[in-house]
Amino acid sequence: MAYVIDDTCIACGTCIDECPVDAISEGDIYVIDAEVCTDCGACADVCPTESIHPA
Repeated sequence: MAYVIDDTCIACGTCIDECPVDAISEGDIYVIDAEVCTDCGACADVCPTESIHPA
């Protein structure tokens, strides 16, 4: 099960550097590609706004 980023995302970029499989895309609100995400949780661990959750 992939992680998702909710609308509280502030697009700070912290999660992008933590993703080992480059599943996160930049934008006004970042998006995690469910097909690429390995469910490791590294992005959620570093998110300052707790915007990243298991789907």
